[in-house]
Amino acid sequence: MKLHLVDRSSLNDSSFTVKTNKYPNFLKLWHFHPELELVYVAKSNGTRFIGDNIEKFQKGELFLIGENLPHMMLNDDRYFEPNSKLMAEAVVVHFKKEFLGNDFFLTPEMKHISKLFERAKLGIRFREIDNSIINQLTKLENQTPFEKTLGFLNILNSLSNYKNYDLLSSQGYIDSFNHLDNEHMAKAYAYIYKNFTATIYLKDVADVINMNPASFSRFFKRVNRKTFSRFLNEVRIGYSCKLMIENQLDITSICFESGFNNISNFNRQFKSIKEMSPTEYIKYHRKS
Repeated sequence: MKLHLVDRSSLNDSSFTVKTNKYPNFLKLWHFHPELELVYVAKSNGTRFIGDNIEKFQKGELFLIGENLPHMMLNDDRYFEPNSKLMAEAVVVHFKKEFLGNDFFLTPEMKHISKLFERAKLGIRFREIDNSIINQLTKLENQTPFEKTLGFLNILNSLSNYKNYDLLSSQGYIDSFNHLDNEHMAKAYAYIYKNFTATIYLKDVADVINMNPASFSRFFKRVNRKTFSRFLNEVRIGYSCKLMIENQLDITSICFESGFNNISNFNRQFKSIKEMSPTEYIKYHRKS
């Protein structure tokens, strides 16, 4: 399954979007986008993929997914049966961290929300969320633009002070680059996410952003605090974990499907990143 860049740049009539999605199942699309995403699962269950974190989800859960963090909500098989009458419903807010201006959340009164955005780069699951927050969220879609903006700010304020949460993904999925490098790194990430299942050389990515390979290598390590090869392997291993949870391929097939060209290197990289072997990982998640 390919990773897709979702482009919402044509949505110019609003600084952020609120939508209630009601479908027989959530879209089976592993994707990323420059907007942050706040998701409340009103109905449905299945497996969620946020970066390299793969866990079950159920109704009533609330997540905040950071910018450019790959993710997918995959419903259980029974949602795809021909005669299934099950429904998947979620309230979704998409917004950029600058949706009220470049400096709005840098003011002293708003810095706590800016810190929330930073934490969201790993993906956040809020536990035992207050009903008052959910009620505010579900009402947003039908409010006037002004009321909607104030309501959403109230929600962000509440979530920024909420203490019962989990950070989900690993460091390999953080897009922690400084603002001057955003454009270059966005192009580099997009190329990696699109082509990681094939053979990728550092020079290939360097060419995309018109940089010398040696300079790009130093640049990438400075921005991501890890080498290009380590980052690429983390993306591939994260994808292999998704395939293992789906339980549709054997380990050898998953190795090649994820972009590795031999099983020994796959096993070595998997253990280095996940601190367990692929077989141990499968047993762990089947037990869970």
